[in-house]
Amino acid sequence: MRFRLLLDKFGSTASILCAVHCALLPVLIAVLPAMGLSALAWSGFEWAFVCFATLLGGFSLWIGYKRHRVYRALAFLAPGLLLVWLGILWPEIHHNLLRHAIVMTAGGTLIAIAHVVNLRLTHGHVHDARCGHQH
Repeated sequence: MRFRLLLDKFGSTASILCAVHCALLPVLIAVLPAMGLSALAWSGFEWAFVCFATLLGGFSLWIGYKRHRVYRALAFLAPGLLLVWLGILWPEIHHNLLRHAIVMTAGGTLIAIAHVVNLRLTHGHVHDARCGHQH
């Protein structure tokens, strides 16, 4: 049980950091080279983060779903992942700084919300005669 809670807490924290990173990216692109930190604006960083968010989100929501049998968290994860994947794959979004920041921030926020919803559903689920699945 602790592993499930840890996954969602980690996932929501990572997704919030992603959303903050994407919201601040326009400012960071101008400032990072002067600070010697231009690697954080590298597109490979985004690819790694989006792949990681996809794997972590899918895995933690699957584990949570097996416990609570509610799709509500997936209603936030799916559009969030769609947005972040569009943000790195669709050239019209990826190469436009403002569009990219908006799409990636919205996607990261939705992914974070999915983890929080899954965490609440998992934490609030009580195994009893009404839960409707095998104990």
